[in-house]
Amino acid sequence: MPATFVGVRHHSPACARLVAATIAAQRPAYVLVEGPADFNGRVNELLLGHELPIAIFSYYRDGKRANAAWSPLCAYSPEWVALTAAQQVGAEVKFIDLPAWHSALADRSNRYADAEQRYADAIDRLCRTFAVDNVDTLWDHLFEVPDDDGLAERLAAYFDLIRGEADADENDRAREAYMAEWVRAAVAQAGDRPVVVVTGGFHRPALVRLAADPASTVDWPALPALPDGALGGSYLVPYSFKRLDAFDGYQSGMPSPGYYQRVWQDGLEKAASGLVESVVARLRNRKQVVSTADLIAARATAGGLARLRGHRHPARTDVLDGLVAALVSNALDTPLPWTTRGHLATGTEPVVVEMVAALSGDQVGRLHPDSPLPPLVHDVTAELERHRLDVTGPLQLELTAEPDLARSQVLHRLRVLGIPGVRRDSGPDLGGAPLLDERWQLSPDADRLSALIEAGAYGATLVDAALAALDERVTGNDGDIGALAAVLFDAALCGLPDLSEKVRDAIARCVGRASELGPLGQALATVLGLWRHDRLLGSAHSPTLGALITSATTRVLWLAEGIHGGPAPANLGRVSALAAVRDALLHAGQELGLDREAPLALAHRLAVDQTVPPDLRGAALGFALSLGVAGEPSAAARGAARPEVLGDWLTGLFALARETLLAGDGEAGDPAGPTLLAVLDETISTMTEHDFLVALPALRQAFGFFPPRERETIARRLLDRRGVRASARDLLRVSVAPELLAQAAELEARVDELLAGEGLIDVEKSA
Repeated sequence: MPATFVGVRHHSPACARLVAATIAAQRPAYVLVEGPADFNGRVNELLLGHELPIAIFSYYRDGKRANAAWSPLCAYSPEWVALTAAQQVGAEVKFIDLPAWHSALADRSNRYADAEQRYADAIDRLCRTFAVDNVDTLWDHLFEVPDDDGLAERLAAYFDLIRGEADADENDRAREAYMAEWVRAAVAQAGDRPVVVVTGGFHRPALVRLAADPASTVDWPALPALPDGALGGSYLVPYSFKRLDAFDGYQSGMPSPGYYQRVWQDGLEKAASGLVESVVARLRNRKQVVSTADLIAARATAGGLARLRGHRHPARTDVLDGLVAALVSNALDTPLPWTTRGHLATGTEPVVVEMVAALSGDQVGRLHPDSPLPPLVHDVTAELERHRLDVTGPLQLELTAEPDLARSQVLHRLRVLGIPGVRRDSGPDLGGAPLLDERWQLSPDADRLSALIEAGAYGATLVDAALAALDERVTGNDGDIGALAAVLFDAALCGLPDLSEKVRDAIARCVGRASELGPLGQALATVLGLWRHDRLLGSAHSPTLGALITSATTRVLWLAEGIHGGPAPANLGRVSALAAVRDALLHAGQELGLDREAPLALAHRLAVDQTVPPDLRGAALGFALSLGVAGEPSAAARGAARPEVLGDWLTGLFALARETLLAGDGEAGDPAGPTLLAVLDETISTMTEHDFLVALPALRQAFGFFPPRERETIARRLLDRRGVRASARDLLRVSVAPELLAQAAELEARVDELLAGEGLIDVEKSA
């Protein structure tokens, strides 16, 4: 007896109903389902009694490639219904698709991602024919809204049309050939009993054709073996409606899983009514005014749209359009989300966002307690208990204490694995000042178990998994010195020195090829921090780190000397790179034998070269000053007094030597000459409103290097210069943005100029 092929759209209630009805009517010997064949020996795990949604998570890792994929299942997934309906009639279930780690699925994170790009033309023609916006609305109109009479024939015609005469790509051909082998073997073994095949509708036409060839053997197809040295496997994980939703970026299936769950449970009419009530409840909970009249108007409009569109009951878009008509009175800046696909656009109307959230639902799956879990889950549970981290709330760790340092390393290993519920609020930072403590926030998270199961692909223990995750980052970022520096720092925080050696080697290869100052400076700051603060992070003053500091310092200086160009926005990356070299000379220069004279000579050349960008000139001057070499910042400031230059020059100077502004008393009559503060006060005070407005953004950036207490000191000295007795702290408080005040002043000046030009005011008197 030939097989019965049921082509489905993944996560479609209509298709799920058809699958259930087909299996109940035929009572087949075998039900073949598009799913990972390597899970066939564990099908019973799916039927333990989980709370849906769940997913089969599959992983693959070798020395060159890492892949993770999910096969999600919810109550109305046709694949799930095939499993449960087969159990009810005593049919044997077989997954018939290639394992997720197979090369044919290597570029997919979701097995059920439909090949919609390949049949986009057919979908576009159908959307134009039926006057709908997209494939989701088209699907509802053709299959979810009508009754189920003739559903199988309509689906077959639809999938035959969109597949057309075009062949699938090489990967899909491999999958379809493998699935066809299972179909032929099942038909041969079933004898006179039926076989039902449930696959994505895109594959159905090819499988019907391929399965028509007689079977060369009645044996089940062999499972492709993992390559030598590769790791792979599958586990069940809890899933969520949020992860299923197309509005959150899900690659296939139906959007709005919460709504379609209602359709599956209660039918189309009750789902529409429940959707309206859910949206109104969410809006009222957020203090949005929704009157009874609004509710009546929304329902009436939805009903009218349904009749106009030929729907027996309001469909999803009928209800949504009705709600928008009743509740949104202002013009919309973005298209309504249900007229497109993918993530919500930035700027979406808040009321519309609540509508989409109501459709999505908040259901989160839960695995049955008897579900097998990867060893990592048990190891993490034990580690949290051992280190007293199985708690909720804020946690402060003193890194100088050995027990707290070990606890910190456990939390950092969880952090690099992306485990939710573990957040660090403060502590040692990349290239930052050394801190002796950390503050964490630990909290329960519904997605933690899923994340731990998925992280189990990296290793059986927390140490092994964190090592593998960081190793993957090294492989994926080879050549990106900034990213590698971040990995090196994370490896130190995790207490994983074995990986650090690999990262150091990768950074060493990158230093000689580095062409941008910013990432190179970040790497230098990171390595220097690890070299200096070995007691906290476990990195001794090793020759390897010292060699990296030496080579990176030389490379930064070489790159800096080649930078030329006119005024441009300050580049904080290259400024920070000079700061990193300065710190290397201060803190490691003597031990590593770093030359001070050549960098200082370069700094002097850069500081006076007018072809060098102003931020780099200021940084070069700050470099020399911060190393104790005498200089004249006030004289240099006069040379950089142009409005388009001054702020950027100060940004470079203050990034390395902000203390120069606080030197002296700020008085113009200072016997040692005018201070930098006096020169800046004079320069800025004499600017026109227009020039000040030009200079202001960069000036604000420059003065951002001063902490609040030092800003107050600057303000007090400026008041003293003017002989004004007032609160310096009050001077720092303004009720509106400084840019707005400057713009107002410039506008007033322009008005005075226009009035004076017409002889309507005397400029001197008005001033």
